[in-house]
Amino acid sequence: MLEVNGLRVAYGGIQAVRGITFHVREGEMVALIGANGAGKSSTLRALARLLDPAGGNVRYRGQEIQTLPAHRLVEQGIALVPEGRGVFPRMSCLENLRMGAYSRNDRREVDNDLDHVLGHFPRLKERAQQLAGTLSGGEQQMLAIGRALMSRPKLLLLDEPSMGLAPIMVQKIFQVIRDIAAEGMTILLVEQNAKLALEVSQRGYVMESGQITVSDESSRLLADPKVRAAYLGE
Repeated sequence: MLEVNGLRVAYGGIQAVRGITFHVREGEMVALIGANGAGKSSTLRALARLLDPAGGNVRYRGQEIQTLPAHRLVEQGIALVPEGRGVFPRMSCLENLRMGAYSRNDRREVDNDLDHVLGHFPRLKERAQQLAGTLSGGEQQMLAIGRALMSRPKLLLLDEPSMGLAPIMVQKIFQVIRDIAAEGMTILLVEQNAKLALEVSQRGYVMESGQITVSDESSRLLADPKVRAAYLGE
C-alpha cells in the first residue's frame, strides 16, 4: 500500500531523515521505533505532507504522492493522528469528530461511522458536548484517533499515541488500536514505547539518526539482543 524510497527531510541545513526506504503492505501494522530525535515523527509528517520532503519518492497504492497537498491525501485515504493530539480545544468532542469527516459528502455514512467510532470510545460518547480542551490527555488521544477514523482512512499514521499518558490509559488506547487493526485497517505506528509497538505490530523498522538501521518481523526484533539492550531497557 505504501512504498517509501530514499525519503529525505531537512530543517535548514540539518538532515532529520537521511534517505530511508521502507514499505507497508495492505492490512498490516508496521512499527517505526527509535530514540527521541531519530526522525520518526518527521517521517510521518513528510508522508502526510505537513512537511515538504527534501528528496525521495513516496508511492501510495501505486501513485506518487510526495508532491500532493495534505488535503488531497486525506481524500485519497491517508489520515495522520499527530504527536501531541492536536484537537480543537474550543470545539466540543462531537464537533471535533465531525471535523474529521470534512472532506466527505456521504452524510448518512458519516453518521454511521460516528456511531462506530463512539462504539470504540464510549468515554467520548459520555463527553460528546464537552469542550475538547477540557478533556484529559488520554481522552484527547482517543478523540484524535476517532477524528482520524472519521475520514474513513485506508492508511492510518499514528504518531506517539502513548506519549504522556498514564499506563492504564495506554492500555486502553492500544486495545482500540488492536481492534482497529483487526478490522483490517493498515497502520504505520511511530511509538517510543518500543516493546509495546513491537508487541502489536507485524513488522518493525528501527531508526537511528535519521536512518533505518534494522528491519525485521516484530517478534524477531523483540528477541534481538541489540534491540532489547538499546530500546527495551535490558
